[in-house]
Amino acid sequence: MKNIIFIVGPTATGKSEVAYKLSKKISAEIISCDSMLVYKEPRIITGKPSYDFLKEIKHYFIDIISVKDTYNVFLYFKEAKKIIEELHSKIPLIVCGGTGLYFKALLDGIFEGVSQDENLRKNLKEVAKRKGSIYLYDELKRIDPLTAGKISPSDLKRIIRALEVYYLTGKSIQWHKEKSKGLWGEIPIKIFGLTLKRELLYKRIEQRVEKMFDEGAIEEVREILKIGPSLTAEKIIGIKEIASFLEGKITFEEAKDLMKKNTRHFAKRQFTWFRKDKRIDWIDIEGKSSDSVVEEILKNV
Repeated sequence: MKNIIFIVGPTATGKSEVAYKLSKKISAEIISCDSMLVYKEPRIITGKPSYDFLKEIKHYFIDIISVKDTYNVFLYFKEAKKIIEELHSKIPLIVCGGTGLYFKALLDGIFEGVSQDENLRKNLKEVAKRKGSIYLYDELKRIDPLTAGKISPSDLKRIIRALEVYYLTGKSIQWHKEKSKGLWGEIPIKIFGLTLKRELLYKRIEQRVEKMFDEGAIEEVREILKIGPSLTAEKIIGIKEIASFLEGKITFEEAKDLMKKNTRHFAKRQFTWFRKDKRIDWIDIEGKSSDSVVEEILKNV
C-alpha cells in the first residue's frame, strides 16, 4: 500500500480501535498524532490504547516522556516527520489522532524560526545607518540571492532578519523553510475523518468519563500530582478538574461534570479545526462497527 493513511477526528469517535483493526489488516505500524498520549503516567484520563493494542502493534509517540517534562509541536514535527520519511517506503503506516496542530504541522510543515540576537541586530542597524540599507541588501544578494529576490531593497527589517538568520546558522531562511516543509505533496497520503452527530458524540463522552472514574481516574491523577506535571501536561483534561476535587474546592460529582463539560468543549474545537480541511474524507460512524469503518477505509484508499 503506497498511501499513508491518516485517521483523524474528535475525541470519543473510536479512532484508536479503527487504527488498530486496520493495522492488523494491512500489517501497518501506527504513528500517534495526539499531544496527550506522549506522557507515560496518564492512561485512564487520556483514553490511551490498551496494553494489548500497544504490545501487538508497533506504536510511535505513545509513552515517550514523563508528565514532569514538556513537549511541543516543533519536537513532534521534527521527530514524526523523520520516522515517516524513513519508514513509508518500507512498511504501511497509519497516522492516528485528534491533535489538529500536530496534524497540520505534519501535512503542511511548521517553521520554528531562529532566535533573535539583539547585539547582531544592533550592529546591522548601525551599518545601515552608516552605509545605507542598499549596502546590506547587496550583502544579502551575495550570500542568499533567493531570499534577496523576494525582499524589497528598502525593506530594512526583513533584510536584517534574513542576514541575522544566515550569520547565526550559516544557512539561508529558504533552507530553514525547506527543512520545515510538511509531508503533503511529498508522500502519497489519504486522510479519513471519523464523525458523529453532536448529541451522540456527547453521549459517548459522558459514558467515557463515567468509565474513567470507575477505572480509577482519581487515583491516577493523585499520583500525577505527586510527580508535578509540566505546563504542557497540565493541559490534559482531568488533571485540573480532579485536582480541584482533591483540594476540596469542588465535589466528586462536580469534578465529573466539569470533566464532561471540558471534554465536550474540546470535541467541539476539534470538529471546528478538522472541518476546515478539505483534504479529509469524512466517515459518519453512526450505527457502524469499527470493522465496517475499516472496510470503508480500505475501499477508498
